[in-house]
Amino acid sequence: MNFIISILFSGFAVSTLILIPWVGVGAFDLRVLFGVIVPYAAMATFFIGIIVRVIDWGKSPVPFRIPTTAGQEWSFPWIKSNPIDNPRGTGGVIVRMILEVLLFRSLFRNTRLEYRNADSSPRIDYEWEKWLWLAALAFHWAFLVIFLRHFRFFMEPIPSFVHLLDNLDGFLQLGVLPFNGLGVPCVYISDLLMLAAVTYLFFRRLYIPQMRYISLPADYFPLFLILALGLTGVLMRYFLRVDITAVKELAIGLFKFSPTVPEGIGVIFYIHLFILSVLIAYFPFSKLMHFAGVFLSPTRNLSNNNRFVRHVNPWDYPVQTHTYDEYEDEFRERMIEVGLPVEKEIEPKEEPKEEPKEEEKE
Repeated sequence: MNFIISILFSGFAVSTLILIPWVGVGAFDLRVLFGVIVPYAAMATFFIGIIVRVIDWGKSPVPFRIPTTAGQEWSFPWIKSNPIDNPRGTGGVIVRMILEVLLFRSLFRNTRLEYRNADSSPRIDYEWEKWLWLAALAFHWAFLVIFLRHFRFFMEPIPSFVHLLDNLDGFLQLGVLPFNGLGVPCVYISDLLMLAAVTYLFFRRLYIPQMRYISLPADYFPLFLILALGLTGVLMRYFLRVDITAVKELAIGLFKFSPTVPEGIGVIFYIHLFILSVLIAYFPFSKLMHFAGVFLSPTRNLSNNNRFVRHVNPWDYPVQTHTYDEYEDEFRERMIEVGLPVEKEIEPKEEPKEEPKEEEKE
């Protein structure tokens, strides 16, 4: 029942966030608050929060090399090593980080443990998490494409790469809607991929018992928030009319720090903008910070050269030490008296030689 409470709590929280700008703009006309103040506050929270967290991570000591390895380490010339899974130097680390950031290589190799009954005898199987990797890859790349496409609202003239993305992403044409006879703009594949991927990630948490057991409101809330962000964007593009010229005027004003709030944008846009602002402000305090944490992870950004390079902890500071030799020199006699073994016996003292008398000298 805990997962039901988590889902209901997260759903109620996102529904409340949708109602806030709906009532604030639709009933009280607080367009400046939701169009200017809230986005600026969210961006300030985003940048300050990320800087604080990255500095905090950067100050965490990493006294030893602890890279995650999945291949043969470099040793002798006649033993084939794996320069990516077990990098010896910086070059291998860079290649591994590129594959990790762009293609989620470690997630591609991930497996899930399952208990299965075969012939009335339970056994343990390991299943390749290919669908999780595919959904995560589709979501992140689709989100990146959507983010880059939105540059057309912030820049004038529109960059050429935005036109290229529009042509590649929006090649699908549906024609006319059957229920109202209106023409439909080109359908962006990235919109469909993002919504489908987020929906899959949500149902995966419900379907797999282990995931359902460990999921918390902090896991469902960002999924619902991103889903609401995508749905409001789809509503604005295909179903509800929004003044795009006024939206671009507001966006450019925000970007140039000379905001103006034009008339007639539509409440759905302010709902979309408010959800985006909440997501941006929530980002530094959530698990979504893995986008910055992957670059600071010592299991990924360090080479594995412990066997041929001596590492000294850079956080070591000089302390007063008392070695065992110094300890034994100080307490050797007492140790011998009580029968404790010592590494070095007491050297016998040499008796002073008597000088010959004067008579003997003569």
